[in-house]
Amino acid sequence: MRTFLLFILLIALSACYSVKQHVEAGKPFIQKIEWPKPYLPDQSKFFVHNAIHIDADSQSIWNVLIAAKTWQSYYSGARVDSILQADTAGNLGPSSILKWKTMGLQFTSSIREFTPGRSLAWESIRGNIQGYHAWLILPDATGCMLITEEAQKGWLTFFEKTFQANKLERLHQEWLEGIKHIVESKNHE
Repeated sequence: MRTFLLFILLIALSACYSVKQHVEAGKPFIQKIEWPKPYLPDQSKFFVHNAIHIDADSQSIWNVLIAAKTWQSYYSGARVDSILQADTAGNLGPSSILKWKTMGLQFTSSIREFTPGRSLAWESIRGNIQGYHAWLILPDATGCMLITEEAQKGWLTFFEKTFQANKLERLHQEWLEGIKHIVESKNHE
């Protein structure tokens, strides 16, 4: 029994280190996101940071990002069921509520930050897991950096970081690469 408890403790400690590592990687961008207090990255139970450079202007990236109903065409981690309070084109808007399936679970997410061409964030609450997912578009000399960061809390995060620690990071990277492909393909037409 003692060996089993030691094994569980080691898994938990290694998962905690993973959170610290992701927070360190995201530090240059964390301050640019308006994190609600319950989701401050260094206090979260689970945190991931991903970034990619896209050879495009911020508005082109923004237009793909807010077109939530198209996400599943290039991102295997999402299936959008409905968007309440969408804009006239059916895209995410400042007061939208997204009903969707991600990471195998059904979520309802409410938009919390909506600055066109710059930042988008939503809060997702599902019983024993809550998350805040933020997107940041930062223009530079050759295009833009697209950053996505997610902080989670709740007891289910223990199982996520212990048994699927890299899944969310891998899926977010797929999402970024899909956005990059779509935006850069449109720019080269």
